[in-house]
Amino acid sequence: MTKLRGHDVEYRNGQYVFADNGNPTATTWQDRPCGYCGLYNTPEGHDGCLGTLPNVMNACCGHGDSNTAYVQFDKESTLRGQEAIEKIEKLKGE
Repeated sequence: MTKLRGHDVEYRNGQYVFADNGNPTATTWQDRPCGYCGLYNTPEGHDGCLGTLPNVMNACCGHGDSNTAYVQFDKESTLRGQEAIEKIEKLKGE
């Protein structure tokens, strides 16, 4: 099954919806907590489990799927997968 931020999603009637409640993902994903850790986005829009990471342009925890995790430092420097998870944990401790 396809997932979005740790939640199961399905394609119904021409759009992706959350499998558990049928709400369209495009308009409601920001109102849902992470399906993996249960935390909501920060007021700045960052993943709740990440918060604001120093010297990071973009990041995603993978929401339970380490293969989709990433940390982007600038246009040329990005870590992915388990390496990104390990860097996120290190940066959260700083």
